[in-house]
Amino acid sequence: MKVAIFSPGEMGGAVGGALHAGGIEVIGDLSGRGAETRERALAMGFRDAGSVTAAVGDADMVLSILPPALAPVVAGQVLAAIGETGATPVYVDCNAVSPDTARSIGVRFTERGLRFVDGGIIGSPPGKDTPRLYVSGPDREVMRQFDGMGIDIRLLDDEIGRASAIKMCFAAITKGTGALHATTMLAARSVGVFDALMDEFRESRSGIFSRLEKGIPALPAVAGRFEGEMEEIAATFEAAGVSPDFHKGAAWVMRQFAASEFAHETRDNRDLSRSMARTVESIFRQLQKDGPK
Repeated sequence: MKVAIFSPGEMGGAVGGALHAGGIEVIGDLSGRGAETRERALAMGFRDAGSVTAAVGDADMVLSILPPALAPVVAGQVLAAIGETGATPVYVDCNAVSPDTARSIGVRFTERGLRFVDGGIIGSPPGKDTPRLYVSGPDREVMRQFDGMGIDIRLLDDEIGRASAIKMCFAAITKGTGALHATTMLAARSVGVFDALMDEFRESRSGIFSRLEKGIPALPAVAGRFEGEMEEIAATFEAAGVSPDFHKGAAWVMRQFAASEFAHETRDNRDLSRSMARTVESIFRQLQKDGPK
């Protein structure tokens, strides 16, 4: 079994490493990637095919694990490679996209007689966690072979969009709550009650206080990716007949954090000493100076 993964970022690289450890040959296109990403992917067992076309042409399966906005783009690149090579890999979209986006990508494959699996990853990358990969669609059973390879495969039904839906609803709470926390503390700073509010949380809601202190400084490292995810959640909610406005607002706050002076940070190199108060103060001053992004 040969699996091409686009792309070897934090999650994609770790998934590739877990599959490689389980005896799967993992292929990627590392051309144009930064030195750090390339070195990490090679260390995790990726074989560099040198191009999307070469990787797809040699693969039995393609896993797409990307920022949401890139999901349709890479699907198009893979379809072009399939056209060039005549390969027929199973395409598994594991991205944080709305059910409608998953279905729109899926039909591009199925109308050409290709197999497509809708996937949604919940949890931290393999090695830090054992993430759950929810899968749905008529060809979902093909994913059973990876169960236990650092990933817990969870099969849903045969409807494309179900796996994306559970990912969207889960992230709406887990990541949306972080956006609510950040927005609230920015508002408290703006109206002059930041310190008093923090004292109140410290006294009466210690659990929330702890989440504020730990969660807000971590946002700049992930906000660039989370912005698109919030937009996909908003689209999911709108299609479901409920208000999308909360998560449109969540996308707004992620955008502010992604434009901050701390945006160069990653989960691995972020400044663990920076306080929540300092983080909020920086974003507040950024808004005061430059206006919202």
